[in-house]
Amino acid sequence: MDHHPREPRLPEHRGPLSAAVIAYLRGTGPLPTTLDPDDADPYGDDLHLALYLCYELHYRGFAGVGPRFEWDPDLLRVRGALERRFLAALRTDTPVHESLDDALGALLVEPVDGTGVSHFLRDEGELWHLREYAAQRSLYHLKEADPHAWVLPRLWGRAKAAMAAVEFDEFGGGRAERVHARLFADLMADLGLDTTYGHYLEAASAEMLAVVNLMSLFGLHRELRGALVGHFAEVEITSSPGSRRLAEAMRRTGAGPAAEFFYDEHVEADAVHEQVVRHDVIGGLLAEEPELSADVAFGIDATEYLEDRLARRLLADWRAGRSSLRSPLAPEMSHTS
Repeated sequence: MDHHPREPRLPEHRGPLSAAVIAYLRGTGPLPTTLDPDDADPYGDDLHLALYLCYELHYRGFAGVGPRFEWDPDLLRVRGALERRFLAALRTDTPVHESLDDALGALLVEPVDGTGVSHFLRDEGELWHLREYAAQRSLYHLKEADPHAWVLPRLWGRAKAAMAAVEFDEFGGGRAERVHARLFADLMADLGLDTTYGHYLEAASAEMLAVVNLMSLFGLHRELRGALVGHFAEVEITSSPGSRRLAEAMRRTGAGPAAEFFYDEHVEADAVHEQVVRHDVIGGLLAEEPELSADVAFGIDATEYLEDRLARRLLADWRAGRSSLRSPLAPEMSHTS
């Protein structure tokens, strides 16, 4: 089983914005000076693939694309325009709680109707649903916690120490085999999926790209450090009950021991992380910079907004009996391949 995080291939474009970025990265043409995303769907395939490509240069990059592109000024100009379009839409469309306390309180309330993705997968999901879910989520989970690490140099004191402690757990507590990205690759292997980093970019929906891009947007901008902390809080606080349901789904469908273990691990770890994030990361940040309270709340609410959009897409497709992916998955691979 190849877990090596080699550079993925550039995907096919999904419109003029992503086509221009891909051509530039391939060296087949300059970036048009008139490239303007203001008329693009701020949540659509074209904008989010283009933005994902720009962000991925700060992580693993792409095969055949030189590292110099990470700080290419023309590409950064385009990235900035894409970000402004996305962020403006989020600030307009996101339902915002009146206070941070309200936003945090809402995260602690489990939906009464039980109609979320994890409920569906636990109660009626089949293996093909679980495989699709893992393929979509692999765009984040194969680099789990990496976007959040960007915030560490932008914190200090109690917030920094607590954030570093949680990230240390996410990165395996010093043990390579326990790094959460590695555990997710093991989950994918149980499901017969390709574990290569970025393999499912071509198949992933715009809704999934937007979820991943939000982390990079918050992480790469110091002025959005409060929003990144809010995002991290949303992930950690809501993870434990959802992970419990997903672990049950893996057991019910016989997905495999590594698939079960990934979510069992998150039930335990994130229950502890929730308290650390609430009291020490957020508490420490606001003790030093109380003016960031609204940004933390925005990070929570924007994350919920995009996750809800993704959930609606997945459930609409699955309940209609169709794939949520842009291209079908290959047949299940051997666990020993």
